[in-house]
Amino acid sequence: MAKKFSEKGFWAKLADHAGDAGKELVLSGLKLYYAAKKDETPVWAKGVAFAALAYFISPVDAIPDVTPGIGYLDDAGVVATAITSIGAYITAEVSREARAKLKEWFK
Repeated sequence: MAKKFSEKGFWAKLADHAGDAGKELVLSGLKLYYAAKKDETPVWAKGVAFAALAYFISPVDAIPDVTPGIGYLDDAGVVATAITSIGAYITAEVSREARAKLKEWFK
């Protein structure tokens, strides 16, 4: 089954599961999202970001997200790899946007 990024699915997953996923994974996902939305981010980097986010929002995982304690480990690994790959495009502005959005879920 091919995984596809959906903006609606991304925001729905965060709204419903931000607390379960944890601050660091949510922050990393937001950084990928905001970096991918920038015009100056190259197409290959957008592809990496959106592929990682598609995995994050997919209900089909190597480790189901509902598995207590470890459900988001595979998502974290995929997102961390993407962050490393496109790190040059995660600017201070992208980080500020991500942190501002994070505050909406973790007050």
